[in-house]
Amino acid sequence: MNPVFRSLICGCLLFLIFVIPVAASPVLTSESFTPNPPLIPGDGQEVVATFAIPSGTTFPRDHEIQMTTQLENAKWNIQVVVDGHNSAQQTASGTAAFINGMVLSYSVNHDVRFTVTVTGTVPPAATGSVTVIDLIEIDNTGNIMSGSEIVVSQPAAGSPTAPAVITVPTRTPPLTTASPAATRSPAFSAVVGILASGMAGVVWMRRRH
Repeated sequence: MNPVFRSLICGCLLFLIFVIPVAASPVLTSESFTPNPPLIPGDGQEVVATFAIPSGTTFPRDHEIQMTTQLENAKWNIQVVVDGHNSAQQTASGTAAFINGMVLSYSVNHDVRFTVTVTGTVPPAATGSVTVIDLIEIDNTGNIMSGSEIVVSQPAAGSPTAPAVITVPTRTPPLTTASPAATRSPAFSAVVGILASGMAGVVWMRRRH
């Protein structure tokens, strides 16, 4: 291979490795809850989560971050920190908030982080797991970047359980038996017959006399 051509190829490779930054999605570095979990349905909740652009990478200027929450009446405060110093800051309200990629796009030799504080009310009917922050990265075509989703969630307290089943024992109806018909014993019938015959004889004798 021509030495000049070989040097050109090596130079291009070095340019790709060291000059062109590698894009990467944010990663979650910390999270905190006030009050501490589990989340109480109907109560207020504050969540603070910090995300960082991985070292040696940069965030694309034409991408954006989208965050959503299940907290009601949510308010957002987003603070971008570059090399330990506060940079861009923005607020939002409602179920969703966005960060423009331009405020996160720095060369790879910078430490870029952003802290998201969201406050709101835990849904009164919340059960199971409540998502307080669901973060995704969206590219310049509106598609979600694969593997970019980060979900911050906690369980809700006092999730309803199945009501206790009270079993009432079935009462057995009282056993009813037909009363046996009164029967006369043969001896009693014989005595009655003898008495009747005797009375008839006395009446017959009186008539003759």
